[in-house]
Amino acid sequence: MKKYISAFVAGFGAGVLHVVPVAKSFACCLILPVASFIALLLDKKANPTYEKISMKKGAKFGLITGLYAALFGTAFDLFITLITKNNDIVSMLPELQKMIIAFPISEGLRTEVLNIFEHVRNDILQYGFSFTYTFSIIINNTVINSIVGTIGGLVGAQVINQRMNNRDNT
Repeated sequence: MKKYISAFVAGFGAGVLHVVPVAKSFACCLILPVASFIALLLDKKANPTYEKISMKKGAKFGLITGLYAALFGTAFDLFITLITKNNDIVSMLPELQKMIIAFPISEGLRTEVLNIFEHVRNDILQYGFSFTYTFSIIINNTVINSIVGTIGGLVGAQVINQRMNNRDNT
């Protein structure tokens, strides 16, 4: 665990930004890769060496950062939903319904999807919790953050290694 404290710190920061209204739009495409890069930089500062960062280490730090971000982002989102009994699904349901109606799918499937979203909305409004929402957000955050974090770790390792090469050549 001590070995991955930088991934924990960066993942926590990314998880917090997952629930900030404007920042959450950039969580997957910008914040998480930057968090993986920061995790590698923090590790490099904590363990100064002149060795290049291996792609395996970059991927591992990115994956762990993504998993921490998923854990904290999900926990914060569910906690805020529990307290406020409101989230994006509740507030955007009319637009979501319009979008689903416009999909070229069968009427039975359309009705079933709309019923699921209505059930999730009603559970959140009434109890502040929906098992379906919880399950879907856990799976979504875990899968997406793991993939994007790993990519960010790989790119971050390349950038750090390139900086080291440039510094050595001058």
